[in-house]
Amino acid sequence: MTAKNEWVEFIAILNREVVPALGCTEPVTVALAAARAAEALDAKPQSVLVQVSGNLLKNGMGVGVPGTGMTGLVIAAAVGALGGNSELRLEVLRDLTPEIVAEAKNLMADGNVKVELAQTDELLFAKAIVAAEGHVATCTIARTHSGIIEVTKDDEILNSTPLEDEDASGDVWPLSVSAIYGFATEADFEDISFILEAARLNESIAAEGLEHDFGLKVGRSMDEDIALGLRSDDITSFATRLAAAASDARMDGIMQPVMSNSGSGNQGITATIPVTAFARRLNKSEEEMARALILSHLIAIHLKHHLGRLSALCGAILAATGSGCGIAMLLGGGLVEVERTIKNMVGTIAGMICDGAKTSCALKVASSVEAAINSALLAMKGTSVPGSDGIVDDDIEICIKNLGRLGTVGMCETDKVILDIMVNK
Repeated sequence: MTAKNEWVEFIAILNREVVPALGCTEPVTVALAAARAAEALDAKPQSVLVQVSGNLLKNGMGVGVPGTGMTGLVIAAAVGALGGNSELRLEVLRDLTPEIVAEAKNLMADGNVKVELAQTDELLFAKAIVAAEGHVATCTIARTHSGIIEVTKDDEILNSTPLEDEDASGDVWPLSVSAIYGFATEADFEDISFILEAARLNESIAAEGLEHDFGLKVGRSMDEDIALGLRSDDITSFATRLAAAASDARMDGIMQPVMSNSGSGNQGITATIPVTAFARRLNKSEEEMARALILSHLIAIHLKHHLGRLSALCGAILAATGSGCGIAMLLGGGLVEVERTIKNMVGTIAGMICDGAKTSCALKVASSVEAAINSALLAMKGTSVPGSDGIVDDDIEICIKNLGRLGTVGMCETDKVILDIMVNK
């Protein structure tokens, strides 16, 4: 395969995995399933039941749903069924009105909206069952947050799509660290400039997070600490507080989209904001920033491919690894420094758990970003965790596979324990 053909494939992966999303993508998946089922029903739903996988339940229990002032999957199912637009995919709730939200809350109050665990081996699964006037319609989503695989009405299949692994592109996964670096540094600027939209969207939500009291106010609190002389206004602090502020706003249910990565808004924020922050403070050109963003997002996608959509390992560390690589590039680093940055991240916070989407995710984003910056700065000084240490390996692709193995095989029981703790509080 020629480099040009590979690059076309890379752009296709980016266009699939880096997309706008309104709200946390687990509640959004439930809302999307409910919306599509309601559209098939062609009547206002009188009852809504959504069956979800354990991982989806975990990630949707405590996060704000845009436009509702509430958290959790039940309200997401209700507003999705009554006012969602499935054609908008991960922005399914964009057209919500106060009237729709009030109607959804009444449907919930009457006990007509329920969410329960599904009997499934899929990590990401949601099936919405809506009923009205003696008719029943369903929509099933699996593997990816917007991957609708079946729609039915009164047991008639209206649409069916084979269940495929959308994380792969063809028979062989095309990404590697060296190939990603080559693409990010050599592709024509006009072919990759679309990634600047990620900067626009995610910087906008970061500004909202700094301006208003969202969630735990992690980013806004850092601003206050600077004013009090408890923190310095250096480039690391700038990158960290912007990323945290964006996560604050998103986790609290702001009615504003972010550019996601691999089905996660927080991952999109973490892969974008630190890179743009460094580019702004270092007075880099838009082309230099775009190349660093391409590197960051593709590295995050590459790492996520080995981990899967949902797991017990926090996705922010993967996205922060990507941003650390982008920062290394902005500081003048090459492929060697990028690989060192990845090894440093795998050697530090690789075991951070995912215990669901919630306001405290902003703290995890902040911690991951600070670790990524430290990893990049060490890499620029020629320092990296040696392959003899822990799960790190001298071969960068084996190192990444080891991280994926840790988060999938190694943390399966951890995932079960986390969910058990959360549902039995």
